[in-house]
Amino acid sequence: MKHDVKARETGRNSGTGPRSFVRCADCAMRQFCMPKDFDSEVLRSFEALVTGARKVRRGRTLYVPGDRFHGLFAVRSGALKTGFTGRTGREQITSIHLSGDAIGFDGVAGDVHVFRAVALEDSWVCKVPYTALKQLCRESQAVQSRFNQLVGDLLNHEATQMAALRSRAASQRVAALLLDLMERYTQRGYSPGQFCLPMTRWEIGSYLGLTLKTVCRTMTALRKRGLIEASGKQINITDENGLRSILMLDFQRRRRKDETKEP
Repeated sequence: MKHDVKARETGRNSGTGPRSFVRCADCAMRQFCMPKDFDSEVLRSFEALVTGARKVRRGRTLYVPGDRFHGLFAVRSGALKTGFTGRTGREQITSIHLSGDAIGFDGVAGDVHVFRAVALEDSWVCKVPYTALKQLCRESQAVQSRFNQLVGDLLNHEATQMAALRSRAASQRVAALLLDLMERYTQRGYSPGQFCLPMTRWEIGSYLGLTLKTVCRTMTALRKRGLIEASGKQINITDENGLRSILMLDFQRRRRKDETKEP
């Protein structure tokens, strides 16, 4: 009974839909979880680890800080955000996870999750128990290599995003985000340059370290310059080179600044 009350209060279990069995071989996002050269035996072993897909409704949490870490999640469809509540009580979004992404690594080090994971839209996730995954890694070099690649890709993307946001102007931060989302959605088979933002303008501000007003003003400026078309969350990048030129101007400015510091 206490568990039911807690579920209603946190919205976690109450926002999680029924589980369903999904064969990895039939999943449209398979290429993001495992390479094509997995042989049939390794594929069956990996599929045996997956406890089934489950739905996380928009606004519901997948896990919260302090939850015991039991495994990783693969986003089969939808999008989630991870972050924490700062000292001021404001949410700070640290990552945006799209279909095909792995989520839950924040719990590996201490066996508890340190971030909150919330669905930005109705999403489906597959859980892979970590203990069983480690055992399979010991048994299969292919699985171990793929796991190492996933961790490396995650670290590289996080580092790239941090560099993109560090001491940059608002237009450059927004441009970097739009280009990143465009590339990730294109990899997932969406029309190049056309996608639906998974988050609100306020959430964009939380992620980029900008105010809501600044985000709205910047999006309007990009639209007036003919770089994008925006209608609600629908985005059409009409001038990719123009967006990239905004980032290049920042790179050139930084290089000139560094050169002036040299003796």
